[in-house]
Amino acid sequence: MSPQVEMFLDKLAAEGAARNTIESYGRDLKHFSAFAKARSRDAEDASQAIIRQYLKSLSEAGLATGTSARRLSTLRQFFRYLYAERVRDDDPTAALDSPKQGRRIPKFLSEMEVEDLLAAARARSGREGLRIVALLEILYATGLRVSELVGLPLSAISRDKQVLVVLGKGDKERMVPMSDPAREALEEYLAVRETFIPLKGATPVMRNRLFPSRSKDGHLTRARLSQMLKDLAVETGLPPSRVSPHVLRHSFASHLLANGADLRSLQQMLGHADIATTQIYTHVLDERLKSLVGQAHPLAIISKK
Repeated sequence: MSPQVEMFLDKLAAEGAARNTIESYGRDLKHFSAFAKARSRDAEDASQAIIRQYLKSLSEAGLATGTSARRLSTLRQFFRYLYAERVRDDDPTAALDSPKQGRRIPKFLSEMEVEDLLAAARARSGREGLRIVALLEILYATGLRVSELVGLPLSAISRDKQVLVVLGKGDKERMVPMSDPAREALEEYLAVRETFIPLKGATPVMRNRLFPSRSKDGHLTRARLSQMLKDLAVETGLPPSRVSPHVLRHSFASHLLANGADLRSLQQMLGHADIATTQIYTHVLDERLKSLVGQAHPLAIISKK
């Protein structure tokens, strides 16, 4: 990648952007840089025509509209940076329209399917069983992002164990309440947590993690948790492709709304900066409202008699 791309990524890091965000921007810009290089241009020197060609190539390659929109968003941020730093005297993305996206319906599990996963987890024995139950209960009870869950420090647990204090995107702190089953599972796991810390070579960071491991960050990795959930899916007869930490986050939100929660409260618990992001779950509200009309509307009641 060019020095300008590296400087842009360094600026993101200096401003406190999440590592996953920086890595995502880096992959997108590396892909675009290769495309521009094939046309004898560095990424920062690309014309609007090259960017249009790039977006067209993404569409022709069959990439999802959401992926194309994300890559264009990355380019917008990059070229705005170049314009602000006076590396360029124009922003070639300013007049470009984002790919039109249909309404995205999040994938989620039914309440019964989540219960089946929890039952399979509770059937596990030993410390591994206690850990997967705690992970699953907390994930389903709070809707945390997978990176937030695996990276939790011990200090995230409130003294009364009623809530978790979570540091989310943009280093914004929020308090997320836990359910009774999640608190019970957490207490049982905490009794064996120390056994996951090696006697030799344990770093201070590892000792501070709620879910410690030998990974470079000192905590259970996202990939490992995802695999653990897919193993549970196989045991319950669910397709592994349907089960992931993010699907459980969607399930938490969908089930909460279906049972009477409001969007504003859900927004706070999920850590969304904009309620528009939370509105992807209104498909659940649509079904609930239809059911409510069918049960409570005077004409519907008369027609049932």
